[in-house]
Amino acid sequence: MSDPSNYVRERHNDGSRDVRWPAAPDPLAVVLYDNHCHLEIADGDEPRTLGEQLDRAAEVGVIGVVQAGGDIESSQWSAWAAQSDPRVLAAVAIHPNEAPVYAEAGRLDEALEAIDALAAQPRVRAIGETGLDFFRTEPERLPAQFESFEAHIALAKKHDIAMQIHDRDAHDAVLETLERVGAPERTVFHCFSGDAEMARYSAHRGYYLSFAGNVTFKNAQNLRDALAVTPLERILVETDAPFLTPTPHRGRPNAPYLIPVTVRFMAAELGVDVNELCAQIAVNTIDVYGSFSQ
Repeated sequence: MSDPSNYVRERHNDGSRDVRWPAAPDPLAVVLYDNHCHLEIADGDEPRTLGEQLDRAAEVGVIGVVQAGGDIESSQWSAWAAQSDPRVLAAVAIHPNEAPVYAEAGRLDEALEAIDALAAQPRVRAIGETGLDFFRTEPERLPAQFESFEAHIALAKKHDIAMQIHDRDAHDAVLETLERVGAPERTVFHCFSGDAEMARYSAHRGYYLSFAGNVTFKNAQNLRDALAVTPLERILVETDAPFLTPTPHRGRPNAPYLIPVTVRFMAAELGVDVNELCAQIAVNTIDVYGSFSQ
């Protein structure tokens, strides 16, 4: 990609979705960070630039984001965004659903080399999102996912940075892989999707659990049960923007400025003061990714 700043993806919209941006929530008293978002994806009735998204987030107390990649181009954009604005840190990777595509084109090694090079940049602080997805990938294409996942684990260790895991319908296989090859020191389950048993196990192993807007969904009791048993020092929060917009705005565009909706819901579920939870999440974020100011 000659100029990553020009890269943009359009979110698919079949016309049935409400694409109006939700109203901004009340600002948080204690600032924190969005652990995982995709700001290269254009969404909403009024598309916003990177700077506009970050400004809007800062107004409600969300002072930084971890921008995640899923292929070569979006990872390059993520690294560019982190270099361009001190409120951004980058995660770079080949998404598990993209790994078979690269493999079938004979380009998986090339893609992993590109991620390796990006991971050496000082403001790239995570390998992600990588992992396993048994929902969208046919069984015969899964070997490429495993190969890619293990290669990404090795890259996180090589560069001594965190790893953000995408795990969809693959809990046992993800945990087995981490045990077999050894997890990076700072391992995050992006958009945690397991149950309370998996949450207890993951926290015991020292992994971080990042909760997204779907923890607010009526049909997501498993996520609330998982949240309830996760120690505060292992909790992160994210948007996965522009996806997983929290209730009561479900289905509409999501962005970092909506983190307060999710974190207030989480605090209520946990029975803790929202300021206490925000302060702990901010500490956890810095422990995982390092300082945004460096």
